[in-house]
Amino acid sequence: MRAVRVVDLSRTIGPETQPYPGDDPPVLEEAATLAEHGYTSTRVHMGSHSGTHADAPFHFLADGARLEELPLELFVCPAVVVDATGRPDRSPITSADLEPWVPRLAPGTAVLVRTGWAAHYGTDRYFDHPYLDGSAARLLTAAGVRTVGVDTPSPDPTRRAGDPEPDWAAHLAVLGAGGTIVENLCRLEDVDFPDPLFCALPIRLAGGDGAPVRAVAVRTG
Repeated sequence: MRAVRVVDLSRTIGPETQPYPGDDPPVLEEAATLAEHGYTSTRVHMGSHSGTHADAPFHFLADGARLEELPLELFVCPAVVVDATGRPDRSPITSADLEPWVPRLAPGTAVLVRTGWAAHYGTDRYFDHPYLDGSAARLLTAAGVRTVGVDTPSPDPTRRAGDPEPDWAAHLAVLGAGGTIVENLCRLEDVDFPDPLFCALPIRLAGGDGAPVRAVAVRTG
């Protein structure tokens, strides 16, 4: 088996990275230069949920697994891309919306939800994305899915000023089942081939509640 095509699904991490509301953007500083030190090095300051990243159960559950405790099979697995485009701002994606893909759901399969909201990245509207409601998240976990990716900042609604606290139904369902959620994916529209292999290996942070990933979809042959 070889990689015939690789689609990069990851956001660049740098000063232009759009942070989740309340988080700080990454900061990259010059730590060493060729002229002064004979080599180049960069000092990086960022949150564990910067850019395209994976959540660990510990992100929401006090007794949940840390990122480095999760099996690597969660981050390298066959994938199904669910088309949930054309939806209104802040609208729920329900279990009924996922029905066409149910026959393809199975343990060991990642589900990548394409809302089209990646087109709004870098704007305020990015936080008005559609989201998975509790019924959709529970359908996925009941089918054995433990890896869920979204082209939005969260599978749950992003809270705006004055909004009630979200119920975090999608996070709690997937992470509560021992799974992982990969957020801020992009270019899912370029995954136009069947049976992609999804790879999103996170940095091995000690005690990690989450970490950036280099997410790709691979066409093999």
